[in-house]
Amino acid sequence: MLDADSHWFSGPQGRALLDLECALVREALEDCFGWQSVQIGDRWGSRELLAGARTPAQVLLSGESADARCRLTQLPIQGDSVDCVLLPHTLEFESDPYGVLREADRILAGEGKLIILCFAPWSLWGLRALAGRRGFPPGLRRLFSERRLRDWMRLLGYDVLDCRRYLFESPFSLPEAGGYRARRGFAGVLPAGALLLKARKRMHALIPPRPVLRGRPRTVLGGLSESASANRAQRS
Repeated sequence: MLDADSHWFSGPQGRALLDLECALVREALEDCFGWQSVQIGDRWGSRELLAGARTPAQVLLSGESADARCRLTQLPIQGDSVDCVLLPHTLEFESDPYGVLREADRILAGEGKLIILCFAPWSLWGLRALAGRRGFPPGLRRLFSERRLRDWMRLLGYDVLDCRRYLFESPFSLPEAGGYRARRGFAGVLPAGALLLKARKRMHALIPPRPVLRGRPRTVLGGLSESASANRAQRS
């Protein structure tokens, strides 16, 4: 059962947002291959965002239709085993967003893809979120700028492949018949209300062990080598 704050996502604005983001995520997943894709967090109680995944296995963690419910900072998945991780408006609603991001990094294999969707702070959507006591959409805790996300990607060792801005509508009105737009119209003046950031985890090379120097004399008490002590004993 969805909590009270999730009712917005099942309303007309939330459904229009989901339709738009399903199309954007499908495009972002076109080059995400491998065995398993994992979506962490679910505001809609739906698996629709995973429908475009190209991997044989898709796992949804936490949510109405989840395969498993767990703490998002303690995922029941082996490290370095996932080919694609999707975070759809997950970081904004969690009390420890960086902890969630670190856990996503733990399970993601080298060269795997990370896709983050979030509302943009410098927009009407961001302003409405800051103005409301409960945030907007309800339950939202904080907003993240593109610069902040890029800084986190750099610290974790990721290459940002794309940053797509979308949602050029006002949050104060219901969506029109055509739904929300992925691109700004010719007469559009509003800034993008949300962004999709896609990054690739770098494959870190293993550092070779330092070679051991053979034949090096072992030292004994007093700083003398073992061989030097033996020679001195023979001379005496």
